[in-house]
Amino acid sequence: MIPNKTRQLSFEDSADNNVIRGPFHVIFPEIELAQLRCRVNAAKWPDKETVADTSQGVQLSTIQKLAHYWTTGYDWRKCEAKLNAFPQFFTHIDGLDIHFMHIRSKHEDALPLIITHGWPGSIIEMLKIVEPLTNPTAYGAKASDAFHLVIPSLPGYGFSGKPTTTGWDTVRIARAWAVLMKRLGYTRYVAQGGDWGAIITDMLALLSPPGLVGMHTNMPGAVPPAIDKVLQASTPLPSGLSEEEMRACMQLSFVYKHIGYAQIMGTRPQTLTGLVDSPVGLAAFMLDHDACSLELITQAFNGHPGGLSRDDVLDNITLYWMTKTAISSGRLFWENKLPFFAAKGVTIPVAVSVFPYELYQAPLSWSKMAYPNLIYYNKVDKGGHFAAWEQPELFAAEIRAGFKSLR
Repeated sequence: MIPNKTRQLSFEDSADNNVIRGPFHVIFPEIELAQLRCRVNAAKWPDKETVADTSQGVQLSTIQKLAHYWTTGYDWRKCEAKLNAFPQFFTHIDGLDIHFMHIRSKHEDALPLIITHGWPGSIIEMLKIVEPLTNPTAYGAKASDAFHLVIPSLPGYGFSGKPTTTGWDTVRIARAWAVLMKRLGYTRYVAQGGDWGAIITDMLALLSPPGLVGMHTNMPGAVPPAIDKVLQASTPLPSGLSEEEMRACMQLSFVYKHIGYAQIMGTRPQTLTGLVDSPVGLAAFMLDHDACSLELITQAFNGHPGGLSRDDVLDNITLYWMTKTAISSGRLFWENKLPFFAAKGVTIPVAVSVFPYELYQAPLSWSKMAYPNLIYYNKVDKGGHFAAWEQPELFAAEIRAGFKSLR
């Protein structure tokens, strides 16, 4: 990234904190990329796992293949070019600089949409959906399906400012997003999110700022609170659950037993100092988010890319490394006091897309209870937790369908 002093000079200085500053271009010094390669080459490797699967975590062969490609075949400059192809800006909200992409469709009647990423994601997750959503006629859809896009980096993530005090939880971020959309002049808009983005979008819906007319989620907060408590406590489930609900419970039970990353970041994020010191350690930690995503990534580094390529994976990891956001991003887990998957009382119009390899597949019955103003619900046949990244055209089609009734 441009050093701080240069970056400040590239913006119009103003005493008005409401100013939108930019455009911003990503340019990391070559010496920092060279230092990254040196650190990867100097990695000290652990012993090989004692099992033949990923039950002990990211396999040694996978992370070694990743490291080899990182230093011999990967080119960060290609990712910089992709980022710089889209307009990027900063604005100061609630004491913090917020970085965001703002891409307006050529179709003037496009519906404004704010999209929020999660962890270990970033705005890089969303790059593939920009064109299908802003330029739908090039993808077999209608001009009336177009969106103006606002894609912010979460506080402590990517190029946004890093909070230096406590309090930047999902509710505060949602408030900042409402300010951002108002500052951009949008008086009628919709919101979308997955992972942290799903919770933040739920919180934005609960705040119900003027102008927000609906939301879409690909990780619904739909679990009945009583069932969520039972699952976290590993106590017997209530009787009378449908087959679909029971399957969701089994998926969630597995998730709650295998989210060690969330537990350590939720309690001791500062202890993860090694993630800022070792790029290989950071990569391994980020890869081990969920079983299905890890399998997808493992296949990519074994020469069989599916929804994600080797470059996709390393673009995202390299962004975290170069911006030194391993710990600042993890603190959101520490700040969060809300359940990940339980219903939160959203009443505005909601669209739900259920992807088969998401952490859990939200049943229609739960979705109707959690979102009483459910305007769209659909199960698709491919895609996982990082749906926009893995299946961009399918994801874009779901966004179009989900919001069609709100045009």
